[in-house]
Amino acid sequence: MIHNLLKGKKIVLASASPRRKELFKLMGLKYIQVSADVDESVFPQDHSNPRKFVLTQSSKKCKEIVSRMDHDCIVIAADTIVYHDKKILGKPYDEEEAEKFLRHLSGKTHQVYTGVTIFYKQNYISDVEKTYVTFKELSEKEIKEYIMTQEPIDKAGAYGIQGFGCQFVSKINGCYFNVMGFPINLFYNMLQNIKLKGQE
Repeated sequence: MIHNLLKGKKIVLASASPRRKELFKLMGLKYIQVSADVDESVFPQDHSNPRKFVLTQSSKKCKEIVSRMDHDCIVIAADTIVYHDKKILGKPYDEEEAEKFLRHLSGKTHQVYTGVTIFYKQNYISDVEKTYVTFKELSEKEIKEYIMTQEPIDKAGAYGIQGFGCQFVSKINGCYFNVMGFPINLFYNMLQNIKLKGQE
């Protein structure tokens, strides 16, 4: 299990996300949380490759933290985006953009991509998880009420599946935790591929 694989390791979560913090606690991990100094508001002009984008972003975050840390640490970074109609949706700039995102997702199926990068013993390993999420048709009243909760403002795609936003999700195909911002099963598989126990 993950807590056994990482037992005795100095773990650094390269993220300020409270959702990822919650999930790391759920996995029974002892770690330090350090925010990576990477601009998350810049998106490529070409939105056709969301997989490449989250891989690049998670790798940047991981490398930025590694540059500041003891190399005996295991550093874990992630980047999550919502993707719909060939457009990458990150965190909205303001309430107006959050409303725009929610109207865009209303009654449709979108994809959530998370790139995960792990640094351990001078090596980097990266992978991506994709989950399909279907929204119910949202009324203007529902969108306004949701914006008033302030939950959408710091969430990719302007919603949180673990909060009030769960009321809008009619169907999910794939990893639920990926939609929260960190695909736990993918992370587990990546750690097994690194063979942590065998590299002591």
